[in-house]
Amino acid sequence: MASFSIRLSLLVVIISCLIVEYSASDLNQDFDITWGNGRGKILNNGDILTLTLDNTSGSGFESKREYLFGKIDMQIKLVPGNSAGTVTAYYLSSQGSSHDEIDFEFLGNLTGEPYTVHTNVFTRGKGDREQQFHLWFDPTADFHTYSVLWNPQTIVFSVDNVPIREFKNMEDRGVAFPKSQPMKLYSSLWNADEWATRGGLIKTDWAQAPFIASYRNFNANICNTTPNNSSCKFLGVANLDPVSEEKLKRVQQKYMIYNYCTDAKRFPQGFPPECSAT
Repeated sequence: MASFSIRLSLLVVIISCLIVEYSASDLNQDFDITWGNGRGKILNNGDILTLTLDNTSGSGFESKREYLFGKIDMQIKLVPGNSAGTVTAYYLSSQGSSHDEIDFEFLGNLTGEPYTVHTNVFTRGKGDREQQFHLWFDPTADFHTYSVLWNPQTIVFSVDNVPIREFKNMEDRGVAFPKSQPMKLYSSLWNADEWATRGGLIKTDWAQAPFIASYRNFNANICNTTPNNSSCKFLGVANLDPVSEEKLKRVQQKYMIYNYCTDAKRFPQGFPPECSAT
């Protein structure tokens, strides 16, 4: 019995060593401001990060580390007021033309109208898997938590711990899944008024500038191992639990405004294979 207990304790230690948690009390330790000529700032001893957009430039940051599987959380307060034409992008991405990417993009709107949350998944440089949602709260009034769970079985997008989208590993159906390229976390605030708001009909009102998005409370639970190591299964689960599954269905029924898997005009020859399982 003592020998079994020792072996069990060692197993727990080994598994624990594979999971690395980064919790940023100081955002300086985890992120670099990469562009914007001073429009991106880390303030209050690393507690707050802000990105600014004006009629000259936007700004952006990236993580100092690359991540391969994990759960990434960030609290964001989006651009308030008339944010039409602006995009706040928050995403994981690898490098190169055959990159993988997991996207949140927040498309601004006129005062009083809902933000559009645009999501996408790229694998080997190919995306075209857009789903869009309206939020059920004002994302400019306070900070809210936007999360990506990424493991070898699934990708789950969540808002305040409510799942809004799941993209499962369906390699058995011939669907490529991002599982071999480490990614950095990026965010940027930029002008996209040629398409962002009502397909470009509403342009950016520069009289409202500067536009500012704020970030805090970054947290990353990362599987610090190779993609083929089965120990990564301990990070997250292959399927949502029944309560989360019900929340996902409710959000998609009530707040989804676009789903590539129902856009017959875009796919006249038939939907992508993953759509038959979603």
